[in-house]
Amino acid sequence: MIRHAGLIARRVYGIWRGALIEGPSGVGKSDLALRALDQGFVLVADDRTVTFVSGGRLYGRAPDALAGLVEVRGVGVLPRPHRALCPIDLLVRCVDRPQAVERLPDPIFEVIEGVSTRVLDLWPLEPGGPGKIRRVFEHLGVAD
Repeated sequence: MIRHAGLIARRVYGIWRGALIEGPSGVGKSDLALRALDQGFVLVADDRTVTFVSGGRLYGRAPDALAGLVEVRGVGVLPRPHRALCPIDLLVRCVDRPQAVERLPDPIFEVIEGVSTRVLDLWPLEPGGPGKIRRVFEHLGVAD
């Protein structure tokens, strides 16, 4: 299935973890992804992500025509080092205003292609956004 979403990855405790970034057009998904790339995350897919299940795990990759490319608004489409695929451990649902994010939420999950996936609601323009994604990765399996 192709989703209108970006996918970034980071190696945490020796394991690659991926964050699928979804939200309405213009909300700041690419801005969040670019800031995350500047903080040590790696691009997997920008704007469109092919999701699939293998061995009971959810994975994602870029469509062939978009692999290794990232759109930078106001600059253009640029090549970028990338991973061919990675497991998806987190769905980042981008919201349009900071007040839409619950202060102390209970863990939430969404089923994607039959796989229960942890959700992080996030205002993508928040400066600490990439750090929040990294911290969720560090606590996956501990806080759930």
